[in-house]
Amino acid sequence: MVVAEESWRLTRYARGGGCACKIPPGELEAALGGVLGPLTEPTHELLVGLETGDDAAAVRLSGDTAIIATTDFFTPVVDDPYDWGRIAAANALSDIYAMGGDPILAVNLLAWPRDLLPMSTASEVLRGGQDITREAGCHLAGGHSIDDAEPKYGMAVTGIGDARRLLRNDAGRAGMPLSLTKPLGVGVLNSRHKSTGEIFPAAVATMTTLNRDASHAALRAGVTCATDVTGFGLLGHVHKLARASGVTAVVDAAAVPYLDGSREAVRDGFVSGGSRRNLDWVRPHTRWGPGVTEWERLLLADAQTSGGLLIAGEIPGATIIGELVPADGEHTLVVG
Repeated sequence: MVVAEESWRLTRYARGGGCACKIPPGELEAALGGVLGPLTEPTHELLVGLETGDDAAAVRLSGDTAIIATTDFFTPVVDDPYDWGRIAAANALSDIYAMGGDPILAVNLLAWPRDLLPMSTASEVLRGGQDITREAGCHLAGGHSIDDAEPKYGMAVTGIGDARRLLRNDAGRAGMPLSLTKPLGVGVLNSRHKSTGEIFPAAVATMTTLNRDASHAALRAGVTCATDVTGFGLLGHVHKLARASGVTAVVDAAAVPYLDGSREAVRDGFVSGGSRRNLDWVRPHTRWGPGVTEWERLLLADAQTSGGLLIAGEIPGATIIGELVPADGEHTLVVG
């Protein structure tokens, strides 16, 4: 039976929410370890593949033109279907921007419990996604849908970039500053929203903000190394960047910006299992300063949905949160 419109909340139909639904990074790396290998007869030159766990795949189409491909989808992170659609679309497009490209074509991915939720709600989700692709100047054409027990939405996105100027997570070098373009905290605020119904407009605003301008600014500044901060949390993505680049990242915990209410949310226990798993994953690779409390560690590992860009360099408007230094033995992270 379809639930009455005035009584349903989308987040009640999902075990998790947003990028906190990701398979834990350690488990994912183990699963992928022996599965994928190089093609024996590739048609086009692969510029970015699986090896460094980058944000998207890229191939050289011809000359200096690179085609960038990615996909992303997840369960509801907010109750408003239109906002969920916008958030999911902005998040899917983000991987293209994180690689220094521009999205040119997206297709919808929709799973819907049609016996539980009205299709009019699905239409609102799709409308939100369409509005974000319009804002990005990206075509949205078709897609795929299935009847599923849990609502899920996202997109597969194709982009284009300059093969000589892709932003990669393995191009960091010692001496580069680390900059962050969006505040952290959407994970714990979304968890609070799911539990209590409280609405956090600032969290929705940051999740629906495209990373387009930050990506373009990074390219203008000559940046070569970047990634976006999503389900593995800031520490998880910094760890991946530092490991791929063969350096150690020093993060100044006091410099990291947070959304209002996020500190209170983590202290009140609104921490997803995904965020806790993120922290467990990076602990063995991290040297902690004496003043970094456990709740602050959880916030630094908070699973973000449609987070900002983490850039090895400086751009206007971004917050410098640390730097890359020569590799420090077993540690890829130093947090103080």
